[in-house]
Amino acid sequence: MLYQIASFVLEIIEGLLAGTCLLRLLFHFQRVSLTPSSGNPLGGFVFATTNWIVLPLRRILPSLGRLDSASLIAAYLIVLAKASIMWLITLSGQPFSFILGISLFSLLKMCLSCLNGLVLAYAVMTWISTNSTISDIFARLVNPMLRPIQRLLPLFGGIDLSPLALLALIQIGIMILQGLEGQILGLFV
Repeated sequence: MLYQIASFVLEIIEGLLAGTCLLRLLFHFQRVSLTPSSGNPLGGFVFATTNWIVLPLRRILPSLGRLDSASLIAAYLIVLAKASIMWLITLSGQPFSFILGISLFSLLKMCLSCLNGLVLAYAVMTWISTNSTISDIFARLVNPMLRPIQRLLPLFGGIDLSPLALLALIQIGIMILQGLEGQILGLFV
């Protein structure tokens, strides 16, 4: 029972911190400003949650074009820290390289899960037609991923099914990652 409680609490912390680092990465990639003057209501939260790890990493890891490498490495380090703690708690006989691999796959699946959440939130906001800053931000984050699908998928009765198609592609990506994870990490067992 203690293992389950520790795992649950660490998953919440990991999801919040690493997920916010990934959101910061996406904001940077899509050039969405996080500054208070931009009116971004998520900016303060993202900065408060991630500055403690991203800013020190940024001193040694420069951005690679639009890719905020410090935010990406910060997310990986958080996922790795959670996996390492669980590895120590269970006294697993697996080598630490196994934990490095599990952490990489966990981060990739978390990226897809975060995209899944963004697309769902975007779709709901388009249904209720809110004219808020947050709906504009979600549109700026999700629309670049929807455009290629919208070129291929026509409107059906005036309804845009591209978010549904993107959600299906994300789920397929998660399935592929899980299969690869089983095959690659199965070599360690």
